[in-house]
Formats: sequence, structure tokens, C-alpha cells
Amino acid sequence: MIEFGHGTHVGLRRTRNEDTYCADAALGLFLVADGMGGHQHGEVASALARDSVIEGVRRGLPLAEAIHKAAARVLEHAQRYDDALPMGTTVAAVRLSEQGYEIAWVGDSRIYQWKNGLQQVSHDHSLVQALVEAGVINESQGRRHPQRNVLTQALGITALDQLHVSMAKGPLTPGMGFLVCSDGLTEEVSDNAIANIVGRQELAAQECVDHLLLAALDAGGSDNITAILARNR
Repeated sequence: MIEFGHGTHVGLRRTRNEDTYCADAALGLFLVADGMGGHQHGEVASALARDSVIEGVRRGLPLAEAIHKAAARVLEHAQRYDDALPMGTTVAAVRLSEQGYEIAWVGDSRIYQWKNGLQQVSHDHSLVQALVEAGVINESQGRRHPQRNVLTQALGITALDQLHVSMAKGPLTPGMGFLVCSDGLTEEVSDNAIANIVGRQELAAQECVDHLLLAALDAGGSDNITAILARNR
């Protein structure tokens, strides 16, 4: 049985919420998309990506393929606008089924796995993450880097032939959980603090999500905040 909680908040410094998400137990799909672009372009991009991935999963496509098709749809839609504003979105998605779990992502929205502790299973498609992996800076410096929000991959921004949809899969075991979230959470709340909340098994998944959103708001709420926690009971 999958127990899940979900929520989103505009934050304390933004006037619009460009995040969107899907939490569908029937499909086993849990997805967060963080849009970017002025004139409501971010909201359009994230919603387009969400709806396209849902459609692809319903048709039986693997998650990575569904995300690639969503990228094509966002790019096609962006070409309808005459302005030069960007229109893009991240996407991070988990699919849970009797066969196991499947995860895929583009951008810096994150996926964490809970199994006797919290582990980040996605890696950010960002300039700072590339610098960390190259040994130019360490992770502590990366968390304070002024360009930490610059993405190297995003739906609607990256050309299809250069788009890399990262993915992983594995068996789904009892007690395993997944947290999918936008960077509005991870920019404000440390991994240790997230683990302390997600690890409270006496709390329902929805209560954990509520605590995560409140923690991000208490820390400043500088961006839109979205989180989904899905647990295999």
C-alpha cells in the first residue's frame, strides 16, 4: 500500500507559484515540476510538462521517454510566443508499481529515497553541481555559490538532441519511501533537517509534508515550495 502526502506554497517572496505537481496513487506517479520564465511562462511550462508526462505514463511509456516527449511539447509551445523570455521547467518524477520503482529527472528538482535513512538519489543538472563534480568547489561552497540556480538542463530550454533525462530503477521494498521536491525546499532546509522530519514514522506522510513546508517558510520561503512524500507501507 502506498501512503502519500503532498503540498505546495508560493513562498514569502514570490507573487506566483510556478511549481506544479502530480500525486496519483492509481498511476503510482509522483511528480514535481518547477517552471521558469516571465509573463506566466513558467506556470505554463510546468503544467504542460506535468500533463504530458501523465499522458505518457497512462499510455504505458517508460518514465524517461514520457519526460522526453514532454520536453518536445514544451519546446513546441514556447515557439508560439514572440517575446524573448525563456519558457522552461524542471521535472522530477517517481513511478511506483509491483515491479519496483522508476525515477527520472531533468534540472534541480530533487528525489530522495528513505530506507533506514535519507539519501539523495537524483543529482542536480546545474552549473554548481558540475563544478562540484569537477573538484573546482566543494559541496559547502556550492550551497552558497551565487550561481547555484543556473541549470545545465531544463525542459523547454535544452535542445532535444542535447537533453539528458537521468533515470534509475530498483526493487520497491517495505518501508521504502520517496520524497520529490522543488529547490524551494532544499534551498531553505538542510538534508539533515529534512531527514529528521521524513524519518518520523509516527507521523503520517501528509503531516511530514506539512512540516517540511513550514520549515522552508520559517527559513525564509524565498521561492515556491513543493513536496511529495510517498511511502511503501
